[in-house]
Parts: sequence; structure tokens; C-alpha cells
Amino acid sequence: MSNLKLELVESEAKIVLEALMDMEDKMSQICDTSGDEDEIAEIGNDLIELRLLINPLKDKAKSLYGDGVLNFSKDLL
Repeated sequence: MSNLKLELVESEAKIVLEALMDMEDKMSQICDTSGDEDEIAEIGNDLIELRLLINPLKDKAKSLYGDGVLNFSKDLL
């Protein structure tokens, strides 16, 4: 099994986390609303894999950059 090591500065980590969290939300909504058991099973399995990736990534990013790394607001300060 090969490993991919990726170094991200805070702004890059925010972009990756925002995209992954958006994907997680969309996949979760499909699982919650779909009437197709095959679709739920397939998306559900992918959702598990995504969460296995995203949860440690969020923890690591927060420990390096603080809680603000998970603030994706587009509002002007």
C-alpha cells in the first residue's frame, strides 16, 4: 500500500476541508432522503470512508491552525 503525504498551509487546508465537508453534507443528505436502497448503501459506504479521512484531518488542522481553520464564512469582516 502506498501513502500520499501532503503539506498544506492554512489557506490550502481550509479549501480542502471546506470541499470535503461540503461533500460529506451532500452525501449525508442523499442517504437521509433517497428511497433507493442500493444508492444508500453505495453512498453510505463512501460516506464512511470520507469520514475516516476528514475527522483526523480536521483534528490535525485545528491543532496546527486553530478553530478558525473550520470557519468558511464568506462574509466580510
